Amino acid sequence: MKLIGITGKTGTGKSTIATALAQKLDGEYVDIDKIGHQATSDPHITKKLCDIFGSELLDSNGTINRKKLGNIVFSDTDKMQILTDITWEYMEQELDNILLQKQQYFIFDWALLPKVKFWDMCDFKILVTSDDAIRKKRILERDHISEEYLEKRDSATLDYSKLSFDFIFNNDYTKESMDAFIKVVYNQIMKEDA
Repeated sequence: MKLIGITGKTGTGKSTIATALAQKLDGEYVDIDKIGHQATSDPHITKKLCDIFGSELLDSNGTINRKKLGNIVFSDTDKMQILTDITWEYMEQELDNILLQKQQYFIFDWALLPKVKFWDMCDFKILVTSDDAIRKKRILERDHISEEYLEKRDSATLDYSKLSFDFIFNNDYTKESMDAFIKVVYNQIMKEDA
């Protein structure tokens, strides 16, 4: 079993790269953000979050409104830590269960991956970067959020030390460069597996 970790700021295209690499390797793509979303849908976690941050977090269906939650936690590291402490046990358990599956390759995709135990388990570590102006324009169009909200969200991400990666891909968002990068990573993985 090989674990490949892909990280980078939101909007850099890491999910596109991770999905393409998973397809090329016939591996299991894991979007850790989605597991975080599942965690906040858990009734026990929802109650804890409302107890701490207030029931105004809930939408009309009684589920957590992630933009409201983001407005609270993205600009306050203490509150972000509280959210992490509440949701991480659920997320960690889900990820541990995924890794129990019979699968040769797992591709984990998450902006905060270097902060958790799974990062040290990665056989290959990939950082995806891109031009900040293009990245921000893409996010605003994709997520339909304000620039202020994006700035808050960006402030909650990590500063990535480029020394701790096996591959760094500066994404220009062209299919040709993505395909070329995937080929390089794939060939390196196959070489080590030979």
